[in-house]
Amino acid sequence: MRTIRAAAVGAATLSLALAATACGGGSSAGGSNDSPKTLTYWASNQGASISVDEKVLGPELDKFEKQSGIKVKLEVVPWSDLLNRILTATTSGQGPDVMNIGNTWSASLQATGALLPWDTATFAKIGGKDRFVASALGSTGVQGKDPAAVPLYSMSYALYYNKQAFADAGIAAPPATWDELVADGRKIEAKGRNGLGAEGSNLSNNIHQVFVLAKQHGAEFFTADGKPNFTSDGAVAAVKQYVDLMAKDRIVSPSNAEYAQNQSLSDFAKGRTAMVLWQTASATFTSLGMKDSEWGVAPAPVQSGAPGSGTQVNSMVAGINMAVFKNTHNLDGAAQFVKFMTSDAEQKILNTAYGSIPPVKSAQSDPAFNAQGTAVLRQTLAASAQALPQVPDESQFETAVGTAVKELFAEAAAGRAVATDSVRARLRKAEQQMPAK
Repeated sequence: MRTIRAAAVGAATLSLALAATACGGGSSAGGSNDSPKTLTYWASNQGASISVDEKVLGPELDKFEKQSGIKVKLEVVPWSDLLNRILTATTSGQGPDVMNIGNTWSASLQATGALLPWDTATFAKIGGKDRFVASALGSTGVQGKDPAAVPLYSMSYALYYNKQAFADAGIAAPPATWDELVADGRKIEAKGRNGLGAEGSNLSNNIHQVFVLAKQHGAEFFTADGKPNFTSDGAVAAVKQYVDLMAKDRIVSPSNAEYAQNQSLSDFAKGRTAMVLWQTASATFTSLGMKDSEWGVAPAPVQSGAPGSGTQVNSMVAGINMAVFKNTHNLDGAAQFVKFMTSDAEQKILNTAYGSIPPVKSAQSDPAFNAQGTAVLRQTLAASAQALPQVPDESQFETAVGTAVKELFAEAAAGRAVATDSVRARLRKAEQQMPAK
């Protein structure tokens, strides 16, 4: 899911929804009850604005209508509203036939029982499960269960850097390890720019960063049976390392503790900050007025060596999935629409427009996905990214641990040292906030 959007996503509401009996989709107000030739689609806001998404998606939906005879009623929903809109739909039945979801929500929404399970027969309607990249399928629901959604857009994190800032500081190549990143950040700070951008109040981005660092420290935030395990030495070290970029290393500005949505990207595009760790950001830089020639991109850092599996993981598997409400009154039409949106031709068009990577294997061969902004992301997804925990309490995890990191950034911004014991205490508090098992 994209952290460029709003991060706080209603975990308390989700907890209530999980306890309720879900009614499914198929809205009686503007949904497929009107006609078997009509579908309602909630698309997530992927572009620089809702109007951009409407311009991207409109011609494609018209194309689908001409091919199938099915009209798609589009609503682009802002990220700040999307999860709560979906949760309301799962309990009221007043929702769309098809919708986009952040892939990290898959297991939580799967637990409501409102989404169509994608079993072998259902996948066969869209060409089969084998068409999709394994890492993208790993973020479609709980392992061992039929997926609750189908991958639509894939994304990963990378390190974006300002070429002129690096030249001014005498840095010849982007950093490959965290030690190198800190050293480069200090050189850049000495030249009057901020070294690295962060968004300390962006809960989802906080989770994405510390999840990767936890992997690099050999830690898991959940046990094999799905219980929270936030206070292990590795998890504590991961959170401390991330917050120390501000508290100890001083390559992140204290003002970033208050950043919640896109401010770090704006700072980078305006040349105030020399580096930023972000997912699929090239289209955003363009929308902010930054030229492609002004920035470079490299794999996100690891502790040592090169990115890969295990402790060399350097990104979470980010992206957008497409889900169908189980009780839609136009199941065949919904399946046709998902097949259309995940076809090779549409995957190339849509992912090119959004600067993301097709989760469909055969669509990735297009030259557009070997460009500067996408080649590193594609390689990361293939070799060194891992899905966030696919557990029903994932959304509560994002809120509880994301908030703990936010509070620690606030401490660092106030000039206070971030000690290991204080990190562990914050994470213990977050663990206590999780639903009882």
